[in-house]
Amino acid sequence: MKRQRLGFCALSVATLASIAQAQAAATPARPVPIFELDPNWPKLPENFRAPFVSGVLIDSQDNAWLITRRLRSVADGDKVNGPAVMILDPNGNYIRGWGGPGEGYEWPASEHNAYIDHKGFFWISGDGCSAEGRNEPDDDQILKFDLNGKFVMQIGRSNAGQGDGDTLNFRRPPNVQVNPKTNELFVADGYGNHRIVVLDADTGKFKRMWGAFGNTPTFTGEMPCFAPEAKTFDGVGAMNFSIPHVLLLSHDGLLYVADRNNRRIQVFTPEGKFVRQVVRYEAEFARNLAFSPDPEQTYLYTGTGDGIAMYDRKSLEFIGLVEVHGVVTGPGHQISMDSKGNLYVTGGAMGTLPKHLTAGRLIFKGMSTPQ
Repeated sequence: MKRQRLGFCALSVATLASIAQAQAAATPARPVPIFELDPNWPKLPENFRAPFVSGVLIDSQDNAWLITRRLRSVADGDKVNGPAVMILDPNGNYIRGWGGPGEGYEWPASEHNAYIDHKGFFWISGDGCSAEGRNEPDDDQILKFDLNGKFVMQIGRSNAGQGDGDTLNFRRPPNVQVNPKTNELFVADGYGNHRIVVLDADTGKFKRMWGAFGNTPTFTGEMPCFAPEAKTFDGVGAMNFSIPHVLLLSHDGLLYVADRNNRRIQVFTPEGKFVRQVVRYEAEFARNLAFSPDPEQTYLYTGTGDGIAMYDRKSLEFIGLVEVHGVVTGPGHQISMDSKGNLYVTGGAMGTLPKHLTAGRLIFKGMSTPQ
């Protein structure tokens, strides 16, 4: 398989020029989305510290839900931490927030990301880890709330994960999604395990699971808080997942899994049958996933190197990199899109935004002119 380098972050004029030439040479004879940094997003209360934003999701009204790690915000005079879940209107104005420890459930020690399902329930997971001297429990659970923060259900228990064969708990699951056709909860599991788990979204009852290529997970041994990148990459890649970080269900019934540390995206049927994959070994790849909002979900976005790559979702053909003129962007931790095609990025610095604010929005400005 031909290898292709995708990183594009640089500061020198000479390097920027060479990157521009390489991008021009790779530009396909088809229009692609172009973006512009929104310098006024988000608009948080003045008495809030700039939050450490781990995750972002967009609801059916194009409100942005920011998942923040309150313990990682930076002290700023008399400013205070905002809530763990911050809800912004489509213009970026803060509406309200909620979240945090409460009676009857174990709130994540380290909030990771969240999802709103077709019934209007809010799901959140965490990546808290007790290993390597981190003074926090293992987040081996997933929580379900209504949209006002009323607790509904917990699946799994903190500090209870028993590995890839466990059908009751997880091990630091990064992301979830619910299939509206079957009401099944799909879990990327995750930082400690090496599998996709499927459960009933109403009861939390285990239904099935699989690993890389649709096989039974076969990893053995202890896992650190963050699995190291492989030293070498070759061929189709490892037989086990290594941080399946994000999963997305497409409208045409396929499940896309960002297998972050193996630098690949694998595609499955909802039943777990492997369909195909795309790998890019010469830079960090498959950091996150987002689909374009058109009915066909034409474009697949994923963090790679120092930027965000665009793929044709169906063919997995590389199209190009998201370009934001005058702005250096990182690949981000989580990405999401709203109904207008605006791209939201968390977990990385963007342009001239405050250095402690780890979230930004890229405004969709239309399609490029084919070369």
